[in-house]
Amino acid sequence: MQPLALSVLSESLAVCRLEPAAQVPAWAHTGAFRAVTRTPTELSIVCREDSVPAGILANRGWRAIAVDGTLDFALTGVLASRASPRAAAGVSISAVSTYDTAYVFGKTDTLDRAVEALSAAGHRFPGLAP
Repeated sequence: MQPLALSVLSESLAVCRLEPAAQVPAWAHTGAFRAVTRTPTELSIVCREDSVPAGILANRGWRAIAVDGTLDFALTGVLASRASPRAAAGVSISAVSTYDTAYVFGKTDTLDRAVEALSAAGHRFPGLAP
């Protein structure tokens, strides 16, 4: 896998869990990034942290790192190339892929370690100051 150009999204995110039959609430539609996944056992929402009302089961304080540009569906190892360096640095992840690209999430307090580990693995962060 060739090194990837990555960027850090600016918003602090929350990962929320609602009941599987719940409607997607209006607060889930805020922010630059949002993801909604429904399974037979839950409705999971990733959205801007400050939009989530009190009382919602949510894990807060997440930041996203995106692959810049469009990924070909035939590529292999994209997630592994970003997960392995983070695992070696003791930084956990969660991931979401879209049609065009992929995102990995980590807790805000581990963001610097994640960027350092990914940079050491050869990935680039063109938008971050050296």
